[in-house]
Amino acid sequence: MPDQTQHLAVTLFSELLAVDQLARASMARVLPKGMELSHFSVLNHLAHSGAERTPAQLAQTFHLTRGAMTNTLSKLEWAGWVHVRPDWDDARRKLVSISPSGLSARNAAIAAISPLVSEVVAKVGEDKVRATLPVLRELRAKLSDPA
Repeated sequence: MPDQTQHLAVTLFSELLAVDQLARASMARVLPKGMELSHFSVLNHLAHSGAERTPAQLAQTFHLTRGAMTNTLSKLEWAGWVHVRPDWDDARRKLVSISPSGLSARNAAIAAISPLVSEVVAKVGEDKVRATLPVLRELRAKLSDPA
């Protein structure tokens, strides 16, 4: 890899990591009391998908170990934000769905983070954000592809 390309790659990843850290910290500060960013992420995914998921599917979606996802799901279930039930077709598996109170908690989190995100978009500019999204999606796809 030529030096210039390597420098570009390192600079890109340095910026991505810095933005990720800052975004996570900013969002964590405004989330409703008792909600962690990992909780919001799972609730938001379940709300968008509208379907039950297995813990293994959720772990794969979030690139986590099954143990880490089980820990998060236990906290969400304890809070009453998700329902975990046996899979009637395969007793070895469980299925997870968002509960009505989980949907309310997710909506409260959206309301809490929306002003923060809107302010950032306004400062950067909607056109720049729209132009950046396809590049970020392509980067995510390339990083998710194990090949």
